[in-house]
Amino acid sequence: MKQRIITASILIPLAIGWLFYLPIEYFSLLAAVLFFLAGREWGRFSSSDSGLFFPISYTIVLMASYYFAPLRSVLQGYIDPLIWSVLLAGIIWWVLALVMIMRYPGCETWWRNRPWLLWLFGLSTLLPFFWSLVLLRGYHFQSDTRVGSWTLLFVMSLVWVADTGAYFTGRAFGSRKLLPAVSPNKTIEGLLGGVGAATLLAVVVTLKNHTEMQQSVAIIISSVLAVLASVLGDLTESLFKRVAGIKDSGSLLPGHGGVLDRIDSLTAALPVFVISYLLLS
Repeated sequence: MKQRIITASILIPLAIGWLFYLPIEYFSLLAAVLFFLAGREWGRFSSSDSGLFFPISYTIVLMASYYFAPLRSVLQGYIDPLIWSVLLAGIIWWVLALVMIMRYPGCETWWRNRPWLLWLFGLSTLLPFFWSLVLLRGYHFQSDTRVGSWTLLFVMSLVWVADTGAYFTGRAFGSRKLLPAVSPNKTIEGLLGGVGAATLLAVVVTLKNHTEMQQSVAIIISSVLAVLASVLGDLTESLFKRVAGIKDSGSLLPGHGGVLDRIDSLTAALPVFVISYLLLS
């Protein structure tokens, strides 16, 4: 617990600085570093000795996407078709991931000894996550450079509030297991409590900012979908760790495990929020 508190006390100010005080070019660069570190940890899920193949190959794909869909287009409010394709591919992946966790144990037999499939799963997780970070950070950039920072913090806060609400609701009322084969500690009551807490946050934010009705509805629906997706992201990483026989994805963050252990919920929540909000607003 002491390690967790110390690490968190260092990470929180760094995260705030990353969101609000770095120019978006450096924000994107650090997001790419996060992408590389997460890719390195994803390689641990493979039964083969992948070494640096996963993160290096992922980074090459990321650089290619960055070349064909440059940052300036995002800052001008234009979403390149390539980015749309990446985000939609991510949504398709999370639907597949839902099927996988619902059918565990048993589903792992067709992919656990196929490193190329694990590689594809990892890319489908991390590349949409990266572009969701950039899109949210660049939201309304030309009118106000801070709007994107607050928007990204809002979506992250949804996940954190949902986690906290799920923990306390699960402790107090949890009796029915959600998916015990994948994550024994998660309960249906905890899930409902987390969704309720995040929905309350979304309602408060929309009321406080006097958002128009259509936009408020879009934000609230997107928030609920993002929170549900965050649970899926957490469960999916738990599934891969369980099949790989490891407790944490890494040890980079003392007391917190690896980078993937900290962003697993966000890898699903951010793309789902972006897509649903763009379609609804």
